[in-house]
Amino acid sequence: MRTWYRNLDYLALLLWMALVAVGLTAIYSTTHGPASEFLLESVRRNFERQLFWAAICLVGIGIALLLPVRFFQKTAYFIYAFTLLLLVAALAFGREINGAKSWLYIGSVGLQVSELAKVGTVLAVAQLLSSRRPHARNVRYAMLAVALIVLPALLIVLQNDMGTALVFFGLVPVMLYWSGLPLHTLLLMVSPAVAGYLAVVYWPAALAFAVLFTLGMYWHTRERYVTVLAGLFTGGTLFLVSVALTRILQPYQVARILSFTNPEAEEFRDNVGFHLVQSKAAIGSGGLTGKGFMEGTQTQGAYVPEQSTDFIFSVIGEEWGFLGTMLVLTLFALFLVRLVMLGTQVKHPFGVMVAAGAVGVYLIHIFINIGMATGLLPVIGIPLPFLSYGGSALLANTAMFAIALTLHMRRDDFSIYGY
Repeated sequence: MRTWYRNLDYLALLLWMALVAVGLTAIYSTTHGPASEFLLESVRRNFERQLFWAAICLVGIGIALLLPVRFFQKTAYFIYAFTLLLLVAALAFGREINGAKSWLYIGSVGLQVSELAKVGTVLAVAQLLSSRRPHARNVRYAMLAVALIVLPALLIVLQNDMGTALVFFGLVPVMLYWSGLPLHTLLLMVSPAVAGYLAVVYWPAALAFAVLFTLGMYWHTRERYVTVLAGLFTGGTLFLVSVALTRILQPYQVARILSFTNPEAEEFRDNVGFHLVQSKAAIGSGGLTGKGFMEGTQTQGAYVPEQSTDFIFSVIGEEWGFLGTMLVLTLFALFLVRLVMLGTQVKHPFGVMVAAGAVGVYLIHIFINIGMATGLLPVIGIPLPFLSYGGSALLANTAMFAIALTLHMRRDDFSIYGY
């Protein structure tokens, strides 16, 4: 048996450092280049603040590595309850920023508590599912896990932060699948999201998906009730999207949803589609190798709104080009695959579920943020993990990584009984 500290996975740690370094470099470009003259004084200090938070996170990783695995198991529900209290406190006493009332301030330091809630939720669900006895009913535990995830999501919806709430809802099929949920049940849970997206983009494609998915589920399971559910989930989503777009949502809300399908259209270009037009122009102008560090015309002209936060990917695309964006995607792919490997090597359900939850959160963020920056998805305000400016997001994302890293390093300390 190896000494526990010799089990530290240095490759995963180096990948985390590389992603944080890429983010710091891009943030520096947006706040210290020619673009700085167009920015508020507070925004110009984003790089220094992010560097400070990165140092805090590095210290936090060191502290996490010193803690035993039992600490995370025994405190999982307490951490979850504490983050729920923070969400309620934000609703009651929080400060509203960009339309979302999800910030609590301690002096001059602000924390976006919805980001911290991800850590508590992943830990609580991992502890719940890993404590399941071999002959326990899977449905009961699955419903409890869904409740643990949906409760903070609903509080975040009340804070008017739909983007972050979507991350929680997306976490449901990810964690249930890793807990042993059948594949067809997972596909049923995901199908409304696919159907809804296609209904917004191209209605005939959505209708074709609903028909083919329903037939496919019947062919795969040969069970009538599963086939009926598949039809209800996909067909019902198409109906709800149609009603929402034509009868429920306000015109400005419909425009915000539809703008990503054609942001350069006359009705979108000068308002809700402006972000996407500028982001796509920045990425497209980067070419193969980019315009060079702090040389991007869209970036340094401050044409891309929120370019150090939600649209950090467009900065990388313009200044580092196609090769730069592929480097970032490769780093993310290696990081996520490595985390999955660390989780499976733990051979204990708690370690597996924590790694799966962290990977799920990262993957949802990456998919939505890059889809948003490239015009494949609506603009909903989701940061890119480890790259976008934001101390709370960096702290929460690093905390999940540090816990997964620690559980892998101390994997020999887990109970041999698996719960």
